[in-house]
Parts: sequence; C-alpha cells; structure tokens
Amino acid sequence: MERTDRRPRYQDTRQYKWGLLHIYASYNNTIIHVTDISGGETIARASGGMVVKTHRLESSPTAAMNATKLIAQAARDAGINALHVRIRAPGGHNGPASPGPGAQAVIKTLSRDGFRIGIIEDVTPTPHDGCRKKHFRRGRRV
Repeated sequence: MERTDRRPRYQDTRQYKWGLLHIYASYNNTIIHVTDISGGETIARASGGMVVKTHRLESSPTAAMNATKLIAQAARDAGINALHVRIRAPGGHNGPASPGPGAQAVIKTLSRDGFRIGIIEDVTPTPHDGCRKKHFRRGRRV
C-alpha cells in the first residue's frame, strides 16, 4: 500500500538553541570550548588534561570523551541543544595540519548525548609563505 500524503512520517518539532563548539585537537592535548552563537560568551571549557592523570593520555579519545561529558552537562544547563563545530589543528608553518585523535571522539560523544550537530568546519591556520620553516635544509648541499 502506497502512501498518498508526502509529508515526512517524523517531523522534528524541537526548538533549537545553537552554540559554537571549538575543538583544538593536537597530538599532545584536546581542548574543548563551548560559546554562544556569536562566540563572545564562554559557556564551558574542558581539556583532556583535566580528566586524566598522566600526560601521555591527554590527547587520547577516551580523555576527549570524558571531557566532552563535562562540556555537555554545562551546555545543557545553559539551554543549548544544538552545536556548530569548529575543529582546529596546530597548523601554521611548523605544526601538523591534521587534527589529533580526540576530535572525532568529541563529535561522536556529543551526538550520542542528544545534541544536534550543525556545520562542521576546519579552521586550521594555513601558512601563506611568510616565515622560514625550521629544520629546512637536509641532505647533500652542493
């Protein structure tokens, strides 16, 4: 039997209050920062180093998940139920341009906690051929 009406079966009628989620994911740490939609007011901050004891585990996905749970509770208390995500790696002319292992864990944990995820964008700084890279010359120089 085919449906005659073309409306969706489930229509999401929740009202969303949006916020910005800034993730700085390096290979040494993961820092999570939630602000309001303008980016001016901080709602919550957490990092991998706040939830683990050893330095080598600060950038792990497990530490990122535990830090995200702290963030999620604070964002819920502020009334935020939807987030736009900005992921940043160290970048620049010496740092790696790919984010660390904690970035994906943060987004997965938030979506499992019931947050609506909006735009995911990469805001890693890219060099425009300004400064000279360190460790530049290698090998045989003639």
